[in-house]
Amino acid sequence: MPRFAIRDHLDALAPLLTLGRNIRTGTLEAPLTELVLARASQINGCAFCLDMHTQDARNAGETEQRLHLLPAWRDTDLYSPRERAALTWCEALTQLGHDAVPDALYETVRAHFDESELIDLTLLITLINSWNRVNIAAATRGGDYRPGMFA
Repeated sequence: MPRFAIRDHLDALAPLLTLGRNIRTGTLEAPLTELVLARASQINGCAFCLDMHTQDARNAGETEQRLHLLPAWRDTDLYSPRERAALTWCEALTQLGHDAVPDALYETVRAHFDESELIDLTLLITLINSWNRVNIAAATRGGDYRPGMFA
């Protein structure tokens, strides 16, 4: 049972909802977006968001194999250089630590994303980390999401 119902607090969460809509109409392709959202949710252990973004990834054309291998993306050739750069950036920003985003990492990612795309990618990662924390705090359960239910 959730600790609190997120739907009862949509006014407080309006900035996150607006940011999400803006990013989804921005510069990043849907399959890449869903991979990044799913990867951050895996790292953070957010069952609800992981359920949502793996289903949305499938709807965006993602394969089961790539979703299953996402935790071990470094050990397969199934992801493009652009996807690998995005996943590296996602992990660095999700697992912040001392010097989590060194210049060399920035330069690697910047080779695959123009400035606008990198801003969108950074905000996407910031957003999913916020949603992960809200859902974990609320004890929102995974398994009930249906694609399009929040459209």
